[in-house]
Amino acid sequence: MASVATAEVCDANSHLIQSGELRALQPIFHIYGQRQVFSGPVVTVKVFEDNVLIRDFLEEKGNGRVLVVDGGGSLRCAILGGNPVQQAQNNGWSGIVVNGCIRDVDEINSCDIGVRALASHPMKANKKGLGDKHVPVTIAGTRICDGEWLYADADGILISRSEPSV
Repeated sequence: MASVATAEVCDANSHLIQSGELRALQPIFHIYGQRQVFSGPVVTVKVFEDNVLIRDFLEEKGNGRVLVVDGGGSLRCAILGGNPVQQAQNNGWSGIVVNGCIRDVDEINSCDIGVRALASHPMKANKKGLGDKHVPVTIAGTRICDGEWLYADADGILISRSEPSV
């Protein structure tokens, strides 16, 4: 599915868009990492200016999954940096979508993984371990749940309750 363009998925599945089973995130994310196109089952985490739970997830085997991080849209610090992204690549994660900031952009851009984030910021996050794993999150105007599917390319990001056909 990763080789299929999000625009083609939308064109072929207007009935899923109308029913809400296929949703497009608002176009607010910048593209980082070497993978412009990525997809996989979603795992969610909700944090605010804290990256402990994010790092915990990325230390696990990714098995082609996509970590969706609701960082509350904070632009005051980075909640994802180069080391955890390198670990995510090594552990087989397909991608990471961050409703917040990242740092170590050059390092992240050298990784074979897809990363989307609102912006970059040089300040690091707290390390208190506060937040929630596997909870529904709402980012970029879209509610996203664990187990849904995410498809990303240069045109945007789609969320689907199941794998849409083309």
